[in-house]
Amino acid sequence: MTPRPASGRAAAADRLARADRSRTFPPLPARPGARGLFAESWWGSAWLDALESTALDSARLARGRTYARDGHVDTINVTPGRVVATVRGSRPRPYSAEIRFRTLTDQEWDGLLDSIAADPGRLTALLAKKLPQALAEGEVRLLPGPGDLVPRCSCPDHGRPCKHAAALCFQVARLLDADPFVLLLMRGRGERELLDELSRRNTAHTARETHAHTHTHAPASARRPRHRRGPEAGGETRDAGSAPSAPATPGVDPGESEAPGAPPVGGVMAKAVLADRPRPPLPPPLPAPARPGRPPALPDGDALPFDPAALEFLAADAAARAHACVSASPGHGGGHPPVHSPFPALPPWEDAIRLAATAHPTAGLTSATRALYRDLAAATGRTTTDVARSVAAWRQGGPEGLALLDTPWDPPAGDFDRARSALLAADLPALRPRHNHLTDADRGIQLRFGHDNRWYPYESEPGTEDWWPTGPADPDPVGALSALLAR
Repeated sequence: MTPRPASGRAAAADRLARADRSRTFPPLPARPGARGLFAESWWGSAWLDALESTALDSARLARGRTYARDGHVDTINVTPGRVVATVRGSRPRPYSAEIRFRTLTDQEWDGLLDSIAADPGRLTALLAKKLPQALAEGEVRLLPGPGDLVPRCSCPDHGRPCKHAAALCFQVARLLDADPFVLLLMRGRGERELLDELSRRNTAHTARETHAHTHTHAPASARRPRHRRGPEAGGETRDAGSAPSAPATPGVDPGESEAPGAPPVGGVMAKAVLADRPRPPLPPPLPAPARPGRPPALPDGDALPFDPAALEFLAADAAARAHACVSASPGHGGGHPPVHSPFPALPPWEDAIRLAATAHPTAGLTSATRALYRDLAAATGRTTTDVARSVAAWRQGGPEGLALLDTPWDPPAGDFDRARSALLAADLPALRPRHNHLTDADRGIQLRFGHDNRWYPYESEPGTEDWWPTGPADPDPVGALSALLAR
């Protein structure tokens, strides 16, 4: 039998439950020069006590504390039984550090939630971001003990823990200082999930107490049964002359009468609740940042289905595209005409060059950029030199700069013809025209005229005709050539 698919409401509840069991925290600010205890709360200190009681090397703990103080720990993700973060060490690519922690069983959660529901002060303390000591040290132990924390790291150091996992533990202590619900999440349940369950238990607990109080203090006549069972027929018989029973009142148990003088139960008509009514306008959108953010460096991993460096490139490109679209939108809000994307669709070769040129906007060749150029060359059937030259052209002028690299064209009479006279009048070298190029091969200098009426400077080793884009484009040929000769 085919199982019925979950309803939309059930699927939404499942998504909310999964989201509640995963929390991501941005990198905590560095605390250079801080001294004394790392944790500020007693439960944060107890977390670190569990770490220090298991550590085999105090020197690694000291280095981990320094890493944490200096802000080497990036974004932290907390899920049931697991805390993960990337930690920047001495190498360019960070390491992936992880802390494992046993989750509570369902039976242990029942006992813990009952103890909280039975004492309102404990729930009040949790809502105030405090962890009651009686709760943490009760029958169900919340805080870790010696050996409960299991550190792991992708670094080659086999210390237990290494300095990267130790740095993560120190930063988790700061998270626990701010919110003890992080500890409960590590033990297996999210904050919203816990508060909903505690609300249900408190309601049931209050209802039981109210029911017991009512039956204890009610007069004997009110507690007398309204029907008696006939001895002969064995069924219910109504007293002679008694009136028919009144319909049951919602919220009142059968056999009990409503309290005298109780106000009627209020309510709101569904039509009034669902009726349209004016709503306040949305607040104005926040201004766009000055520049797009940079994604964090990802750690290396074994047997991953993707290249971490490629994912970093794609994340940086997505941030740049989003920033450009938001910056181009007037007012960054609704009610405006749609804005065309500043990133038109490009062929694969051009888009690969754009990505390589904008993901690492520096002009220098590093080991990372050389590896990137080799991969692009292998994927596109080009040479590494072709890729490097094309990246330089894109940085010089975007799509127009890349088009001028390989495709000459014949400009109409006008600006191109007047450029030679302007160069001679400025006492600059005479350049030989051909198509849209003005060239002095003996000096190894060249200007290329673009469709956007700008001049793109190129240079080459004299006599080799190996032209490379050099410097920014300029609408003035005199300015473009002067900058080229000054190099």
